[in-house]
Amino acid sequence: PACRKKLGLLEKKKDYRLRADDYHKKQNALRALQKKALDKNPDEFYFKMIRAELQDGVHIVKQPKDEVTPEQVKLMRTQDIKYVEMKRVAEAKKIERLKSELHLLDAEGKNPNKHVFFFDTKKEVQDFDIATHLDTVPELVDRLYNRPTVATLQKETLKGATDPARLKKLAQQRKNQYDLLKQRIEREKAMFVIAQKIQTRKDLLDKTHKVKVKKETTNGPAIYKFKFQRKR
Repeated sequence: PACRKKLGLLEKKKDYRLRADDYHKKQNALRALQKKALDKNPDEFYFKMIRAELQDGVHIVKQPKDEVTPEQVKLMRTQDIKYVEMKRVAEAKKIERLKSELHLLDAEGKNPNKHVFFFDTKKEVQDFDIATHLDTVPELVDRLYNRPTVATLQKETLKGATDPARLKKLAQQRKNQYDLLKQRIEREKAMFVIAQKIQTRKDLLDKTHKVKVKKETTNGPAIYKFKFQRKR
């Protein structure tokens, strides 16, 4: 109406509601911040108080300085290599001791031995008897070791365990020893790879220009090609 033209355009009711909700939301946030400031412990300290500052209105966190020099890092790498190498040598000695005890007899994964016999005629091949040829009893033909001849068996009694239960127990013990040997061999290989990787990281501390030739894998370190420099 013309009489209300001086009051301006009318606003919808929902606009008043949105503005009111926004106002109350901001007032609640301000009250929460004021309460947090009042409840704050004046003696409270955290490290960002001294590590952060404002520079030209920008919040910047100061980066801590390196507390270890490159020479100290090289020395620590050297100590790590010596420790890993010491453990690897200890594993290698245990492996040699186990091999000397087991002689790798009947080991799983070992290439089977081949014994080739030569004959002149086909009749000799057809009449061939391996027990007779080896001069032993048929029960001992499959043995790769401790296979006495018939003459030896006639003179002396068969030494060692002959009971099936005892033989089964001994076979299980031998299998456990071979499993332990396999684990030690794998551990020794892993120690060798670790030592190589530590040595590579130590070499990378040098400022010499280098180019990566091969990426690092689980079975080997990364390979770098260093620029040749003549030493004085």
